[in-house]
Order: sequence, then structure tokens, then C-alpha cells
Amino acid sequence: MTSGASALRAAALAVAVVAADQGTKALVRSGIDVGDRDGVFPGVELVHVRNRGVAFGLFAEGGIVLVAVAVVCVTALLAFFATHSRRPLVWLPTGLLLGGAAGNLIDRVRDSFVTDFIDLPLWPAFNVADMAITFGVLSLLYVLEGPPRHAD
Repeated sequence: MTSGASALRAAALAVAVVAADQGTKALVRSGIDVGDRDGVFPGVELVHVRNRGVAFGLFAEGGIVLVAVAVVCVTALLAFFATHSRRPLVWLPTGLLLGGAAGNLIDRVRDSFVTDFIDLPLWPAFNVADMAITFGVLSLLYVLEGPPRHAD
């Protein structure tokens, strides 16, 4: 795949992730009061939580430092992508990670917190951007360490 096609795929995926993330968060903010819960099915609830930190609510008082760290991480991801854009499937983790980071960064800049809403037993609430970041990291590991390529 050419670098341009890979970049186009990554960008399209990032835009789709941001749209899904921001759309679902808007539905939660308009339909569920902060702190309320709504059972979807046993073991899964929709909640409206305002997370001022990062994963698991850590560094809740990070403020602008969290935004700066996110910008540095996105810059590093873009540099990695630029130097590895011809690698098979590299567009997938790049799009997922960029979209997830952008979705949460939009919240953080606009509201000073991130809206989380999916609550599973024994796990903190999370959102679509968090899922994209998680699958982005897993797919990046696959791209970097996946099955060996055989010479033909």
C-alpha cells in the first residue's frame, strides 16, 4: 500500500472514531444526569461520569499538563506513522489511536473533563475513545510483533 493510501485510511478511521465518540458522549450528556445509571443488560450499565484525570481517574488535577502530554504522544505517533507508513496495517492502530486521543482531547479542552459512560463490573467507566485507544494499542502490538513474514 502506498503512503498516501495508508494516510487516507488512518485519517478516515480517526474521523469515524471521533464522530462515534463525540456522538455517543452527546447522547449521554443530554439523556443521563451526572451520576445516574441505566442498566442495559445484566452487568452493563450506562452512567454519566465526568473524569478529570486519565485512565482510572489518575492525575485528576493534571489540567494543562494532561493536554500537553497528549499532544506530545500524538506527535510521536504521527512521527512513527510517517516513518512506517508502508508497513502493512499500520494505518489501523494509527487511526484508532489518533481518533481516540482526539475524542478525549476535545472533551478535555472544551469541558476540562472527559465524559465516560460505559460501566462494567469491577472496571471504571469508559467511552468509545477509550475503546479505540485500547484496540489501537493492541493492533499496534500486532503490527509490530505480529506473525513473521515468510520470504517467497
